[in-house]
Amino acid sequence: MSEKNEPLKPTTKSEDQAFMQAALEQAQLAFEAGEVPVGAVVVLDGKIIGCGFNQPITSLDPSAHAEMVALRDAARNIGNYRLTGATLYVTVEPCTMCSGLLVHSRIQRLVYGTTEPKAGAVESAIELLDQPFFNHTIERSGGVLAQECSAIMSEFFAQRRAAKKRLKQKTAPARE
Repeated sequence: MSEKNEPLKPTTKSEDQAFMQAALEQAQLAFEAGEVPVGAVVVLDGKIIGCGFNQPITSLDPSAHAEMVALRDAARNIGNYRLTGATLYVTVEPCTMCSGLLVHSRIQRLVYGTTEPKAGAVESAIELLDQPFFNHTIERSGGVLAQECSAIMSEFFAQRRAAKKRLKQKTAPARE
């Protein structure tokens, strides 16, 4: 038995971009904290009700992905673990854990920036949300501000590789 969602009021491209920009601001916070720069915001009735960024390292919590943090914040803010009618904006395609969370929280719409070829569970590595055993369906849109979302990830990992290379050079034995 499938749960039927009332269609959301259509959003404009500029609304999606504005909310994705807010998610990018959250990703920047993750970047500054040394975390993989993924950010997310939850929107209900045109207002941001929850924000989050990746923080599994700093919080010592492997489940502290941006989506998880934002959905927990939104649920607290509205006083309900069901986020019916809400849209999640996230800078990177969700993983399997976060995709399951979207179903359980009853997010109505998912908007993401860039795909995640290795672990993306919406369209890249697996199409988890299309599985028939879920009792909830989620509208989805990908590619919103994809270049910007991809750029912050690329910059983060380029900096990380450069730092690793410097460390390796610093600790390498001197050659005569």
